[in-house]
Amino acid sequence: MLKKLAYIFIITASSFSAFSQTGGQAVYSFLNVPVPSRTAALGGNTLGLKDDDISLFNQNPAALNKAMNNQMALSYINYISDINFYHLAYAKSFDSIGYFGVSLQNTNYGKFKETDEYGVELGTFRANDYNLNIAYARDLDSSLTWGINLKTIYSKYYNNSSFANALDAGITYKNKKHNFVISLVANNLGYQWKTYSGNTKEKLPFYFNAGLSKKLAKAPIRFLINYENINRWDLTYSDPANPEPTVDPFTNEPIKKSKFRTGGDKLLRHLVFATEINVGKNFNLRVGYNYRRRKEMQLPDKGGLVGISFGFGVKVSKFNFSYAFSKYHAGGNANHITLSTNLSSFVKN
Repeated sequence: MLKKLAYIFIITASSFSAFSQTGGQAVYSFLNVPVPSRTAALGGNTLGLKDDDISLFNQNPAALNKAMNNQMALSYINYISDINFYHLAYAKSFDSIGYFGVSLQNTNYGKFKETDEYGVELGTFRANDYNLNIAYARDLDSSLTWGINLKTIYSKYYNNSSFANALDAGITYKNKKHNFVISLVANNLGYQWKTYSGNTKEKLPFYFNAGLSKKLAKAPIRFLINYENINRWDLTYSDPANPEPTVDPFTNEPIKKSKFRTGGDKLLRHLVFATEINVGKNFNLRVGYNYRRRKEMQLPDKGGLVGISFGFGVKVSKFNFSYAFSKYHAGGNANHITLSTNLSSFVKN
């Protein structure tokens, strides 16, 4: 069953390869920002996880399960500049039907000054993105789960607005005996009903990802590796305004690139590595490394912590609190905070 579903997903992703996008070539790029702090701390991708963390279905609807029943979570990002993200999620399970989840995300870009062509201030306006997500998942057997996210996307910048629907589809296999999880997810298959300008329809940021996690049998450590953008091999970008040199300025000889090095760079741009360490029952540490983010966002002469993310999670009484720090570029950091609880814990039997 797992092999059959995997083949279906690969064929589907291949048929949509013409719609795969890199940054700056698709609308609604806010959908790619990892909002929950656990996701952010683990490099921006948690497809290889399936436990009681309600925030997981934001990326993978097949992560929904009975342990998330009646959970609620609120996430916040203090993003670059004065941009702020807000995310609210809730899940409910029914034995005879399956698992349901709903979430609402708002991206607030702050307040802007409106001026005329002479610089005279006319007033102010705001810019916002919204995503209402309704998720459903169902177990095929004790190990395999499939799920879908239905997204309703609305975006408004000044007097221009846009409206679209998108679908995520995922399958997750969890082997409890050997403590590993593997998932395949296609994200943002959809259609833009209303464009910002009223002209040609714009493409959504479609991508097809896989995630794997393995927990060590005799140690409280879990390793994660994610392969992003299966449907597009070459994720490198060459700036036409600043192309890479092809000739050595000192010898005037052509610069030769090793095929092994070039191929290795392209491969690593797909991979995200992360580790989660449980320090006791109610506390854990997380760290992630996103190679592609580092290559795209670091300065030529200074890498720093770009591409590195880390954080922690702690349970206090009936609440789970988690924090993550992500380094996006030399001048931009993001702080992620998530607070979750199970509403059933407040109800007396």
